[in-house]
Amino acid sequence: MTLPVSSGLAHPALPEGLLLYAVGDIHGRLDLLRSLLEQIEADAGAHADTRRRTLVFLGDYVDRGPDSRGVVADLIESPPKGFETHFLKGNHEAILLDFLEDAWHLEHWLVNGGQATMESYGVDTQALARGAAHPEAWRQAFAKALPESHLRFFKNLHLSVTFGDYLFVHAGVRPGVPLAEQSEADLIWIRGPFLDHAGSFDKIVVHGHTPVRLPVILPNRIGIDTGAVFSDRLTALRLRGGGRDFLHT
Repeated sequence: MTLPVSSGLAHPALPEGLLLYAVGDIHGRLDLLRSLLEQIEADAGAHADTRRRTLVFLGDYVDRGPDSRGVVADLIESPPKGFETHFLKGNHEAILLDFLEDAWHLEHWLVNGGQATMESYGVDTQALARGAAHPEAWRQAFAKALPESHLRFFKNLHLSVTFGDYLFVHAGVRPGVPLAEQSEADLIWIRGPFLDHAGSFDKIVVHGHTPVRLPVILPNRIGIDTGAVFSDRLTALRLRGGGRDFLHT
């Protein structure tokens, strides 16, 4: 389904001939990812005049939902044909990597939905919990279950990407800090200072991270995390020339 954008908003531009789709937070919902990518492929087929097709994924591929492993496997092994792809790092991927570096991050990961991710990779978390296993035992079990290609995927995620008048990040940017000098922590974690800022960021910032019922469209930012893991609504922003539309499950 495609939703029209309010005509009262400014319409920044992309490079000529570029058709771009940005996908919000997936959180282990492989079913929704596959459904949305089917819509994107069909929608792109209606724009045969575009010379370049691009997909930007805004991060948070893992945690909470039932099939984080399947999501990552699909993105690695079977991305849509005919698209260049850009995968951004979310705070949940950062937590996963922190845990792999230091087992004492286990509790932080568990309270953020990491148990579902470990189980999707075949880790017996119930047995670890029953045995009051040391965090290092959890870390070793997950590290053993994680395919090397998936580890490379997590380690190679980017923090941001820019096309034309749009900047794509997971969470947002800190007001008053030049875009080239933003910290990783802000790009993947920030909320209040970014969400409450009414001024310009020099680019229109397209982000996820903060769940909303419907996409948020403001003069300085567009938020597309529609809480897929809870709402069954995974959203993509379509950008073409000066136009903006949305597709969702």
